[in-house]
Amino acid sequence: MLKRGLTIGLGLLLTVISGGFLYVARSEAHNFIYDPRTEERTTIEEYPEEFGLEYVDVAITAEDGTNLAGWYMPSQNGAVILMQHGYESDRDEMLERAALLISHGYGTAMIDVRGHGESDGEMITFGRYEMQDLDALYEYVIAQPNVDSDKIGLLGNSMGGSLVILYAAHNPNIKAVVADSAFSSITDTVRTSVEHFTNLPGWLFGTPMIWFAEREVGFQVEDVAATGKIGQISPRPVFLMQGGEDVVVAPESGRKLFEAANDPVELWYDAGLDHVEFFTAYPAEYEERVVGFFDEHVLGE
Repeated sequence: MLKRGLTIGLGLLLTVISGGFLYVARSEAHNFIYDPRTEERTTIEEYPEEFGLEYVDVAITAEDGTNLAGWYMPSQNGAVILMQHGYESDRDEMLERAALLISHGYGTAMIDVRGHGESDGEMITFGRYEMQDLDALYEYVIAQPNVDSDKIGLLGNSMGGSLVILYAAHNPNIKAVVADSAFSSITDTVRTSVEHFTNLPGWLFGTPMIWFAEREVGFQVEDVAATGKIGQISPRPVFLMQGGEDVVVAPESGRKLFEAANDPVELWYDAGLDHVEFFTAYPAEYEERVVGFFDEHVLGE
């Protein structure tokens, strides 16, 4: 009788533990794909004028009706670089890089993708619906005066890096892509990202979180895997950056993207750098390599 009672008790305990585990995994998966719209997440902290930049406020609408907020800085050389921020960030993340490009004559344009900053939307889909957002920005930019539609490039950080890879595969008119610390796929990076954003053990919660997230968003995460799309960008060039000490995305993401791409592709890897650190760690080399890349492949110089 005692043995039977212990067995039942153990069974109940395991049920409670399993239920608690699944509840946490489901809750965290929901938090990953839905923006809580806290004040911190909807407040732009820096504006272009603080960098001495001339700009126009952009208010555009994606195909599905999502309203998007952004900035456009006019071009002096006919070329424009569309710039994309990362996960749980907003467009002001890109301002220092924009100032660099503008100093070389480029125009720049950036939006808060849906579920971020001052744009509408609640669900973050890591590329499934954000392609509509980038489409809307692209159409806005090529309609501006003094813009050559044959001279449009992309630059993105982190999730934004993955988005610009997906978008270049989607839009054959994009001339060149720079992706800094992009994740190769959600599956590849989920352990690292879960630990960074939730402090939960990624090896334990990563897989069930993906399972719950897929059911909530209604598609498979591999549908938005940058490794599955980057090969389609060729013969247009891709420039990748990846740090070996990245704690936000898996450090092997850069290598996986490099191996999945077709020529021409370049990987700037530094074993000692963390997430999106190339611009601050090596400003002169970043300027030389990134501006030089766009000069060659967007301007054709």
